[in-house]
Amino acid sequence: MTDQSDKPKLGTRAPLGLKRTVETGKVKQSFSHGRSNTVVVEVKKRRILGKPGEAAEAPKPVEAEAPPPAAAPVEPPKPVAPAPAPRSTRSAPVDDITARKERQAQLLREAEEARMTALEEARRREDHAKISANDEERRRAEENRRAEEEAAEAAKRAAEEEARRMLEEPPAPAARAEEEDRGFRRPAGAPAAKRPEPARPGRGRDDRQRGKLTVTRALSGEDDSRARSLAALRRAREKEKRAHQQAGPSAKQVRDVVVPEAITVQELANRMAERGADLVKSLFKMGMPVTLTQTIDQDTAELLVTEFGHNIKRVSESDIDIDSAADVDAPETLQVRPPVVTIMGHVDHGKTSLLDAIRGASVQSGEAGGITQHIGAYQVALPDKSKVTFLDTPGHEAFSEMRARGANVTDIVVLVVAADDGLKPQTIEAINHTKAAGVPMIVAINKIDKPDAKPQRVREELLQHEIIVEDMGGEVQDVEVSALKQTNLDKLLEAIHLQAELLELKANPDRAAEATVIEARLDKGRGPLATVLVQRGTLRVGDVFVAGAASGKVRALVDDKGRQVKEAGPAFPVEVLGLSAVPSAGDPFTVVENDARAREVATYRQGVLDRKRTTSAPLSVENMFANHASTVIEFPVVIKADVQGSVEAIVHALNRLSTDEIKVRVLQSGVGAITESDVTLASATGAPIIGFNVRPNAKAREASNRNKVEFRYYDVIYHLTDWAKGAMAGELGPEIIETVVGRARVQEVFPAGKRDKAAGLLVLEGVIRKGLNARLTREDVIVSKTTISSLRRFKDDVAEVRAGLECGVLLADTNDIKAGDSLEVFEVEERARTL
Repeated sequence: MTDQSDKPKLGTRAPLGLKRTVETGKVKQSFSHGRSNTVVVEVKKRRILGKPGEAAEAPKPVEAEAPPPAAAPVEPPKPVAPAPAPRSTRSAPVDDITARKERQAQLLREAEEARMTALEEARRREDHAKISANDEERRRAEENRRAEEEAAEAAKRAAEEEARRMLEEPPAPAARAEEEDRGFRRPAGAPAAKRPEPARPGRGRDDRQRGKLTVTRALSGEDDSRARSLAALRRAREKEKRAHQQAGPSAKQVRDVVVPEAITVQELANRMAERGADLVKSLFKMGMPVTLTQTIDQDTAELLVTEFGHNIKRVSESDIDIDSAADVDAPETLQVRPPVVTIMGHVDHGKTSLLDAIRGASVQSGEAGGITQHIGAYQVALPDKSKVTFLDTPGHEAFSEMRARGANVTDIVVLVVAADDGLKPQTIEAINHTKAAGVPMIVAINKIDKPDAKPQRVREELLQHEIIVEDMGGEVQDVEVSALKQTNLDKLLEAIHLQAELLELKANPDRAAEATVIEARLDKGRGPLATVLVQRGTLRVGDVFVAGAASGKVRALVDDKGRQVKEAGPAFPVEVLGLSAVPSAGDPFTVVENDARAREVATYRQGVLDRKRTTSAPLSVENMFANHASTVIEFPVVIKADVQGSVEAIVHALNRLSTDEIKVRVLQSGVGAITESDVTLASATGAPIIGFNVRPNAKAREASNRNKVEFRYYDVIYHLTDWAKGAMAGELGPEIIETVVGRARVQEVFPAGKRDKAAGLLVLEGVIRKGLNARLTREDVIVSKTTISSLRRFKDDVAEVRAGLECGVLLADTNDIKAGDSLEVFEVEERARTL
């Protein structure tokens, strides 16, 4: 039998390094975003069976297995004296007290083991920190060491407290059976000592489900919970917000939705104050898969508006535009305003010179060639402190559209006729414009200072156009003036003042301004500018307006003398800064309530212009092929001018030059300097660029040198139209004129050499000459076009053969000759083309 004295006894446990048993518990798992889960963990216990008779023997502590002293030894705390046993009829036996002491000593050893392990780990991290040269890591290692030492001390204190509590409390009956199973037998009648659960570092009895001990938990306390993430906090706030909204739902606001004939889904959602996705979802349910940018009709929009509980207000596209015809001012709001006088007449009859004399300023000297190219608007103060607004229109026929606009906004027309020249075509045209506008006329017979002046002849010529002056028993006032000598200017002003009193001109200045664009241009430093004539209301700086297809806000107002003013009343001409684009001359200028309204009207008007420009009349199949087969030559041009009125006048003048053979095609026209994009467009088609009072910028000049684009600069429209006529005629080339000289019939065909054939002709009419062009026809179908290379009469070479005689000819480049063919001889003449 082997000696088992050296083997450890059953039921005893080594003081260090033994795995402790863990009872069944729960573990709390932590996930991201503050989520957690509790999992039940079952751990099998290790049972130690002892031999009978050895259970009563208390395990003896082994001194040799004590842990080695640490570098900084800490004295173990003295064992706490057991509390006095509770009063009972029976006293605890000595064996039970010994078992309790052994249990206490075991708990102290376990606590010391945990402390030593923590110290060893801290020492190891401290050594690692010393090796590292990073001060930050050394500081963190020091903090970790200190935190773990504190955690070890806390674990030791918790173990001592647990041991003290176990010694004070009597063991329960259930614990006695467990002690017997583990080999702890107590004497009969002795109270059973409750087996205390081994103390764990950093954990108490109720901390088994908290997870392992960390530095953060040790520093912050046992009851510290996991910090919530930002996403969790955001979800919590949204949940509270939804709960708050559900608690007290606000009443739905019913809106009056203005719906035009066509509207996009997004715009309808904005007007309904609803989400665009909700409207798209509703349309999907209706069987209409659409997007936010898709346009729907008015009926579909009405279904959506009704479904969302709003009220619809149908409007047509024309309702978007501003209609000022129905807006009539009350009679009590009207006040007297200055008259607007337009000076009309033929070119070089002295209109601008007369206005200069009235204004006392030299305007004509600033015009190219002494010819007015633009509409000028000026206000003149009379001696009686009353004011008169003058509009000076060009007299050239190309500016008929500009004169028409001037007649439409004017109150009185002063027709200037030169006494030595009489009525001219442009004078007659001005008379027609005045009659169409229905405004009164005053005839100013100018240049009476000239020796050959005949004012009476002018009055007689006016009778042909149903204009009867007062001297001849009519109602039209006439004044003989001299702009050069400043003769009878006061009489002309008196006539204007008298006519204005008869008209009783009034307007309401206390309202939003309405005006007419007289002229518009693009200034390099100030942007788009428009000269407007206020018709009613008062235009102020800061007003939001719409002018034709352009909108903007008044940034500055400049009068005819170049001074900035704060406001402009009725019949006051003023230059407006702040437009988004250059409007057309004659466009209405209206002040609106806000920017949104201005953009809406401008967008609608631009759409109307685009449709007019792109929409053409439907063509039949016959017209389609006829247009395709036409041989009309196009003369492309690019036009840039300083003002909008000049652009329209140039386009009108060039279109009038078009004929059945060649027509002008304006690729692009605009206001402002010639830019690089204009050069690019012109180079693609080989078109010249016409600059009227404008020049190209640096980039445009470089591009023109690369692309070889032709620039034509003009400041007088006469010169421009003359060049255009010559250029268009050059495109057509010289005019070819054919003159038939003679006709003959082929009688016989003879061989002439190896390849050529000679034809024997009978001259029927005219003359057959050598070297003329000829056409050989067979049954009235042209066989070939050729020339007569040789002409013989019998065996002699002759220059010509007359009718009734026979001859032989040799035709160049053709041998397809048969008896019976006809030969037609003709001469070709080239003439220079004129338009």
